[in-house]
Amino acid sequence: MTHSKATETAPVKPSNFLRQIIESDVAKQTYGQRRWSGRPGDGPTQQAGAVDIAKIRTRFPPEPNGYLHIGHAKSICLNFGLAQDYGGVCHLRFDDTNPEKEDQRYVDAIVDTVQWLGFSWEQNGTSHRYQASDYFDFMYRCAEFLITQDVAYVDEQSAEDMRVNRGDFGTPGTDSPFRSRSVEENLARFRAMRAGELADGSAVLRAKIDMASANINLRDPAIYRIRHATHHHTGDQWCIYPMYTFAHPIEDALENITHSICTLEFEDQRPFYDWLMTQLATGGLINTPPPKQYEFARLNLTYVVTSKRKLAQLVNDHHVAGWDDPRMPTIVGLRRRGYTPAAMRLFIERIGVTKSDAWIDYSTLEGCLRETLDSEAARAMAVLDPVKLHIENWDALMGAGHLEPCSAPVHPHDPGRGTRAFSFGADLFIERDDYAEEPPKGYFRLFPGNKVRLKYGYIVECIGAVRDADDRITQVNARLIPDTKSGTPGASSVKVKGVITWVGASDGVRAPVRLYDRLFKESQPDGGGRDFIAALNTDSLQTVEALLEPSLAQAAPGQSFQFERLGYFVADREEHQKGQPVFNRSVGLKDSWVAV
Repeated sequence: MTHSKATETAPVKPSNFLRQIIESDVAKQTYGQRRWSGRPGDGPTQQAGAVDIAKIRTRFPPEPNGYLHIGHAKSICLNFGLAQDYGGVCHLRFDDTNPEKEDQRYVDAIVDTVQWLGFSWEQNGTSHRYQASDYFDFMYRCAEFLITQDVAYVDEQSAEDMRVNRGDFGTPGTDSPFRSRSVEENLARFRAMRAGELADGSAVLRAKIDMASANINLRDPAIYRIRHATHHHTGDQWCIYPMYTFAHPIEDALENITHSICTLEFEDQRPFYDWLMTQLATGGLINTPPPKQYEFARLNLTYVVTSKRKLAQLVNDHHVAGWDDPRMPTIVGLRRRGYTPAAMRLFIERIGVTKSDAWIDYSTLEGCLRETLDSEAARAMAVLDPVKLHIENWDALMGAGHLEPCSAPVHPHDPGRGTRAFSFGADLFIERDDYAEEPPKGYFRLFPGNKVRLKYGYIVECIGAVRDADDRITQVNARLIPDTKSGTPGASSVKVKGVITWVGASDGVRAPVRLYDRLFKESQPDGGGRDFIAALNTDSLQTVEALLEPSLAQAAPGQSFQFERLGYFVADREEHQKGQPVFNRSVGLKDSWVAV
């Protein structure tokens, strides 16, 4: 059997089962006639609008109670990306139903993250940025409707009694003694909850479904609780707040969401989602057809933890410098590390979307960064562990104090980006490991008697090294091979196997460079309930005083470079200033990480 070249080279598209679902719904016009008023609203409001021009509506609904991490990036790219691909709209919704944990600074950080990744909630001049707290009045209305239909009741058991009576996977639940209350009694007690007449924890509103259900989530789940707390948006207007599992479906319905996409831990909640949608649609409170929930496997990345609690512990116990520490899997941390929107989007696309939990190796993420930076990052030379290289015959050949101008392309594959300039003189700096007294097999760099090319400069012959009282090398000595400057006719007159990078002593810029590595030395640091702190990599940060070529002093904060032979580095977003550079290592040129 023969295969065409196209068949042989065609890339395998990453799996994404959600596309099949959406394409089927679009083809069948599942939501093709659903109306949209132009803003979130109840059933009658939406029915008064025109047919929705958006073929699908998705949403990214973060709770503003912390900084987003790489797992959230997957959800952002997925929801906004699907909307883009299928002629739809993605809403940015702040799920701010928990007043005790939420803060405006997290709202601002989330907005910045979504925009940085290259997505927008603006469509045709309309903003689709919403917040759940704007729907509190309607949620309360829905709760009272459920009470009037005798499918919700106020339960005043203690939290412990509720827990015991709920049963477990092998034991059915036991009806609450308050389950048989009349509609009138439940309405009165629920209104008393709203009026602030009941203390925190003294009562909850529960859906009345089935205490014997095999799905524990259907054993009369709580849908409202009492919290006498000031909300960052609604202030003290409310002292009762909806539970997430109740609020989220309603938010989706009000916003005309078609495909409510969430991670697998919500799979067991889907029957309640559908139950609630059916109840509210039957009562004419929401638009139809209602949204449907679909679950995908969350991102499990090796060598990181993504639990907000554990990330907070790392910050609060000063294992890292803050939420934006470049070793953190937070978006602000990855951004400060030098990760780009293009790298993040490529990574999310490459790992695909499935319903099966799997671990993605951290090297996949690093590979995406290398791949995207290779064509974008300007080149430069730097020396991270400098030792002086003295050219003994320089003055005799070139003149005392002479500095020879050298240049190199900003990017080797894009001549249009221009050149960078630096000076070659009698004293240079090279990497300490570019010299060996007794070289191992295959070592082509500096050792006594060997010749190498100093990249973009001249060929030199090594004649030995100077050591201090502690036997540490303080200087490498060499002789210049004349007429061998790169780019001149004599450049190829002498054949050498080794080429090393360097920085001139005359114009090199000293700067701290932070060598970041993986924060944990184990691939699954919190696997099996282990103490993840014990798995911390104590060598995850080393700071060196490096020498940089002069062009790097003018870098802009957040600008990425390839330090030739060393890897990709970024000018720190917070501390780097022109003339006072500070660089962070983003990733090496290849994966050389070995678990400690």
